Amino acid sequence: MHKKIALIRGDGIGPEIVSSAVRVLDKIASVFNHDFTFVEAPMGGNAIDTFGEPLPQSTIDTCLSSDAVLLGAVGGKKWDSLPGVLRPESGLLGIRKAMKVYSNIRPAVLYPSLKNRSPLRDDIAEKGFDLVIVRELTGGIYFGERGYRKGKFGREAFDTECYSEIEIERIVRSAFEIALTRSGKVTSIDKANVLESSRLWRYVFHEVAQDYPNVSTEDMLVDNAAMQLAKNPAQFDVIVTSNMFGDILSDLSSALTGSIGLLPSASLGDSTVGIYEPVHGSAPDLSPNTANPLGTILSAAMMLQYSFDMVSEADSVKSAVQQTLNRGFRTADIFSDGNILCSTSDITDKILQFIK
Repeated sequence: MHKKIALIRGDGIGPEIVSSAVRVLDKIASVFNHDFTFVEAPMGGNAIDTFGEPLPQSTIDTCLSSDAVLLGAVGGKKWDSLPGVLRPESGLLGIRKAMKVYSNIRPAVLYPSLKNRSPLRDDIAEKGFDLVIVRELTGGIYFGERGYRKGKFGREAFDTECYSEIEIERIVRSAFEIALTRSGKVTSIDKANVLESSRLWRYVFHEVAQDYPNVSTEDMLVDNAAMQLAKNPAQFDVIVTSNMFGDILSDLSSALTGSIGLLPSASLGDSTVGIYEPVHGSAPDLSPNTANPLGTILSAAMMLQYSFDMVSEADSVKSAVQQTLNRGFRTADIFSDGNILCSTSDITDKILQFIK
């Protein structure tokens, strides 16, 4: 099978971790008799330096004509002083909008071999967890009306949280479909005791739930959800929530796994063409060849599963990652006494050995 993959390498550690994922995809292509073509698509700080803007039209065109997009990370101190619309992160928002992706899927798994790296208490970590956060990606406060105005205490800024029924329904339905392939439970996170937008969210959630009688449901306020993730993450299967709440809770869940460098994500819309990227940022202060590429490699596994329907191939990558960790190979962020310290390229080499 032939697939065209757009590569947005990005900034900081982005190029290194994307290169690791490409090596893994090349091995998958060889083992399973596929043909992957990779096309470069500049975005973020490097695009600003080269083209004067974070998201050139040529990058949008490349991504729209591809079967999937693999993204490293964008941003860095070098561009922090630029106006908001010219910062690298605006390119990320722009490509999501251009590709009409609205469902951000973020799995978080505590691997048995990494329980000692989790900040969770030992008896909680011992139970482990395997959950998925489904975050609405193109609505809410990040995209609502914003600005400055004169208020009763002088100048004030405002950002508006706004959700339509359609936006809520499509993300909630995505969560239910994922739950059907897992343990069959969806927890909806909101702030319905305060926010009108959350009240509509909760109403639509229960409307959609009627179409999925075999999936159990639960409502939870976001402040309680943060506490429950720290106290008992094993209670969760699929979490669905708004853009801002999902942004915050997914970073919390990543910390519980032992390192944010382990977490992948997929951003999907109504088609199978998605954006796949690790949850972490560009980490420009890291020394070369020291970054953890596992989040990006696992993002490539999600690409195989969700965009290409290559389930066996995705399982092979995930199994190779777990076998690598089980044998004690670690990058610096997850290293402990008794482990074998690896560079970015070294741990990628180990993963390649286990792909079958």
